[in-house]
Amino acid sequence: MEFDKNVNYLEDAFWQIIISAGPVLIVALGIGLLIGIIQAATSINEMTLSFVPKLVLVLLTLALIANFMLTGLSDYFAFIFDQIAAIGQA
Repeated sequence: MEFDKNVNYLEDAFWQIIISAGPVLIVALGIGLLIGIIQAATSINEMTLSFVPKLVLVLLTLALIANFMLTGLSDYFAFIFDQIAAIGQA
């Protein structure tokens, strides 16, 4: 039973990572793909052309979803710390 609980805690941690980092990674992937298509179509191979818009949009996405990420991570850590405290009381 204890092993199953540990696996569930690890599964919850992975899902929390995916939920927290997913939107930022999707935005970075999308803008990178869009700029890559534009660069391939125009034969412009400037590194800053792909870096600066991606940086700006990722920072904007982080600013928009920071509250969601912080709330989700703090709730998860509060749950884990409660579980650790429950082990100490048993």
